[in-house]
Amino acid sequence: MRNKRLKRKRKASLWVIIVSLWTFFLAITLTWITRSLLLNLRSIIISFILLIFIIFIGISFDMIGTAVTAADEKPFHAKASKKIYGAKKGIYLVRHADQVANFCNDVIGDISGIVSGIIGAVIIINLALGNPEVNEIYLSILMAGIVSALTVGGKAMGKFLAINKPTDIVFFVARFLTTFDRIYFWRKNKR
Repeated sequence: MRNKRLKRKRKASLWVIIVSLWTFFLAITLTWITRSLLLNLRSIIISFILLIFIIFIGISFDMIGTAVTAADEKPFHAKASKKIYGAKKGIYLVRHADQVANFCNDVIGDISGIVSGIIGAVIIINLALGNPEVNEIYLSILMAGIVSALTVGGKAMGKFLAINKPTDIVFFVARFLTTFDRIYFWRKNKR
């Protein structure tokens, strides 16, 4: 009994270290890529499309993280007994809900929030450079409001869906991940 607890603590400590390092390098990489891309890209429309896309990613992953914590394992066992595609991955996701939720909500969610803030700032810089008569302060305040409203409103809607339809969301993600695994390992085995 004591060994199990000790093993669980070590595993949790290792997860904290891994997820912290992952977050650090992922945040640096995505921030650098986004900033470099947007500073060289002068199109405001494409910048806004990228901003909406990043916000959508944050909302989607937040919804997945919430759904995994709200989902029950039983429907996935029923699907797995019938050999339904993706059911085993669904069981895995629900059994590892703490790690999946941490990765989806905290790692991806927080990084997408940071990146969307950077994109908003770069959009303001590009607008101010192109239109010197525009007040940069008011644009910054407006952009912060828009990004916050889209993010918070989207996450509220995502959480509502995740709490009311957790099995459907987790099963969709499980099927996607199963397909991805098969494609990845098929290519890996071809080499």
